[in-house]
Amino acid sequence: MSTKTKTTKAKSKKENLAALGLPALWERFKEATGETTKSPNKKFLIRRIEEALAVRAVEPAPADEPQRPTRTSARATPVPEPETTLTESTPPKPRGRFASMTIEELQTKYLEVVGRSTGSDDRRYLIWKIREAEKGRINVGPRKTRAREGEPLDVKILPLRLEADVADKMDEAWRAKGIKNRMEFLRGAIGHYLAHLGARDAAALFTNADTTGA
Repeated sequence: MSTKTKTTKAKSKKENLAALGLPALWERFKEATGETTKSPNKKFLIRRIEEALAVRAVEPAPADEPQRPTRTSARATPVPEPETTLTESTPPKPRGRFASMTIEELQTKYLEVVGRSTGSDDRRYLIWKIREAEKGRINVGPRKTRAREGEPLDVKILPLRLEADVADKMDEAWRAKGIKNRMEFLRGAIGHYLAHLGARDAAALFTNADTTGA
């Protein structure tokens, strides 16, 4: 091919680029160089486009060139860690209106909502019972039990919390005196103390009050 022919083709190419508007040149610039620009200098744009095209014509891309964007993208974009990693490493914080309540406060709330006291110190049980009562899924109010030979149906269960060693010593004492069970002992003890206080009418309501009275 003669020098004149090459010059004519190059000139034709320049003229074609020169005929493009800025938006078209910007797009062509991006295709040729891989860069984005908004330069209004058409001479600069045309020169850079021609240089990029000339480099491509003289130095073809290596065989593994298509894979480079993938490797670069993999390096540039870190693989996010599984969400479970954060969840497992950070213990869940207690949530809900009962989260900050103590056992004593939960027992008070239990009495208010359920309508009867409880000696339970199981946090999960207390919360569950309160929620069930609020949803109307359980009976509330004093617990009703079967009557035992004239015993009234409506009874109240009174909580009595003692240290384990104190309770053991107490049980040894009433067993040594031949008392049948702890309930009989407690009723007799309460009746005895009420009589000691002078509240004989109240003392008379307790079993064994007459035999243990002052």
